[in-house]
Amino acid sequence: MNSIENTKAFAAILTAGIAFSLAGFISGLIVHPTMPHESAIQLGDPTADTAPAAPAAPALEPVGNILANASAERGQQLAQRLCAACHSFNEGGRNGVGPNLYGIVGAPHAHAPDFNYSPANRAMANKPWTYEDLNHWLYKPNEYMPGTRMGFAGIANSQQRGDVIAYLRSITPNAPTPPAPQEPGAQPAAAPAAGGTPAATPAAGGGHR
Repeated sequence: MNSIENTKAFAAILTAGIAFSLAGFISGLIVHPTMPHESAIQLGDPTADTAPAAPAAPALEPVGNILANASAERGQQLAQRLCAACHSFNEGGRNGVGPNLYGIVGAPHAHAPDFNYSPANRAMANKPWTYEDLNHWLYKPNEYMPGTRMGFAGIANSQQRGDVIAYLRSITPNAPTPPAPQEPGAQPAAAPAAGGTPAATPAAGGGHR
């Protein structure tokens, strides 16, 4: 009796397997699926550099042009408002949070021997403060000199920068002659970095550091 039952069970399993195989074979004859050669979702070349290109740095107006109509008197007022909390401007003046700025135009970076400059500033100790450098510095100190300890956002307005530079020139004995204005269409100086800056704001932590 057990032998008959086992035979029936085996026959049932065999029949089910045959039926399953036939169903698959018949469905393959009826339906002819076409497999796509490419993925429907294009992910692109995984080895390609997909990072967006950095925007080009905006160009600063040539410093000779902004100095052409600059006013040392206006620059003194701006310097007193924006910078005097940290700097002195008189000959022999004391250092504050930032160094004394008398005679700064043409002087080397880190020019005050008794001031504790940042390593970033000391690394440029042999480079003079040209009019172009002052223009870039006043535009964005942290991008002109990465690592500076000066907490000042910069002066976005080019004419205000020119006024401040004109004032610094007026307190620099034997200051270098500023560059001549450039004709319209001349290639302007490249800014240190892209991106706008806020309008002139008071210094918070000194300058030229």
